This record gives sequence, structure tokens and C-alpha cells, in this order.
Amino acid sequence: MTAAETYEAYADRVTDPRFTDWLRERSQPDWDAAVEHRFVEELGAGTLDEDAFAAYLVQDYAFVDELVGTFGHAVGQAPDMASKRRLVEFLDTVTDEEDDYFERSVTALGVSESRWQDPEPTPATAAFIDLLGRAAHEGGYAETLAVLVPAEWIYESWATAAAETHGDPDSDGPPSTGMELPFYFAEWVDLHAVDSFVAFVDWLRRELDAVGPTLSPRREARVASLFDRTVALERQFFETAYGETADHEVSP
Repeated sequence: MTAAETYEAYADRVTDPRFTDWLRERSQPDWDAAVEHRFVEELGAGTLDEDAFAAYLVQDYAFVDELVGTFGHAVGQAPDMASKRRLVEFLDTVTDEEDDYFERSVTALGVSESRWQDPEPTPATAAFIDLLGRAAHEGGYAETLAVLVPAEWIYESWATAAAETHGDPDSDGPPSTGMELPFYFAEWVDLHAVDSFVAFVDWLRRELDAVGPTLSPRREARVASLFDRTVALERQFFETAYGETADHEVSP
């Protein structure tokens, strides 16, 4: 079925419509290509080439500063203190636990400090950084969420699938691959499959679900375009870890 051009048209044909479900439907086939990418499937299985993963981590770290800045911008745009607090709490995780993970992982993978501290961005990374900046500074809360939601939701989607497939079925905690994989694979999955992250992604979606239906047709179209572009860049981000060329050209 062809994706509906507008949220109103989508809502007319489904039960319990969510604005973010409409956006995901519109982003196909890139959404499935990202969530089911060879890169994340090999990562979850522990068969990913370590050089490819090291290249990916270097680029991801190059982009994390802009991501943190975009979340910081969202804090200022959020409609109430409860929303601001939730975003600040997530920022604390990114700048503490996730930053610690990066440092330990690149060290274990033998990446020189100069390489990961001052990387040369790939075209996909540079385009992603540009997109985050433009979305945060050229729009409102909805535009900022339009890039943050797919960026986090894609990770939650592939990581929870990997954890369910390779995790410990007898564990009382969140799905974990820690017994099967090198820590830099296992923890990257776990960071994005843990219950607190899953709950945060659902909350982030609900923020966009609330504001999306209130947008003018012009802003709705812009939000949909930003979401689509983010999903496409996530797919390309995984591809470039192998040095592959994306099916479509990377541009700002």
C-alpha cells in the first residue's frame, strides 16, 4: 500500500493512528533497510568485522557533539518542565555512560586517540551533522523531534531485536548479549535495548505524536521530509562503515 501523503489521510484509514507511525510508513524502504542492515545484524550476532566497527565508532563519536547539542536545543523548545527534565536525564546518560563506553571501546579496538578525537567526517557523517543543526536552528520543537525520534527509534528497533535473538532467556533484567559477544558489541546493543532506553524512545515518540497533528500543512511536510532524510542517513551511516557507496547520493 502506498504511504499516505498527509497525516490526515493516514489517520482516516487506520485504527489508533500515531503521527510517528505515519512518518515511519512514509520512510520506507529506507526504514527497514536501516533496521535490518547487514551491519546491525552482524553486530548483534558478533560476526561484524572489527575494523568496520571501529570505523563506525569513530564516525559516530564525530557526530555525537552535534547530537548532544540538538538534544540541548530540544530542552529549550520543550513545552513544559516535565519534558525538559526527561530530555536532560537522557543527556546525562549520553554524556556519561555512553561517553565512557566510547573511550573503552576505541581503546580496546586499537584506535589511536588522534583518530577518534579528531576524525575526518565521511560525507554521510557531515550530512548528518548538517541536518541536525538545520533542524534544531531553523524550526521549532516538532522539527527538532523529527530528526531525534528516528535517530533514536532506529537504534531501539534493531538493538531490541538483536537482544531478543541473542540474549539470555533466563535473565530477569533487560535482554543482554553480554555473555556471548565482546564487550564493545554487547554493550552497544544493551545500551539501546535496556528498558530505560526503550521507555525513553516511546516517550520521545509521544512528544512528536502530540505536536505533529497540530502542525500546518507546510510544517507537517517539512517534519516528514526531515524524518525521511534522517532515516536515509542512518542507512548510509551503516553502509559507509564498510566503505560502501549508498544507492543514492549523500547531500546536505
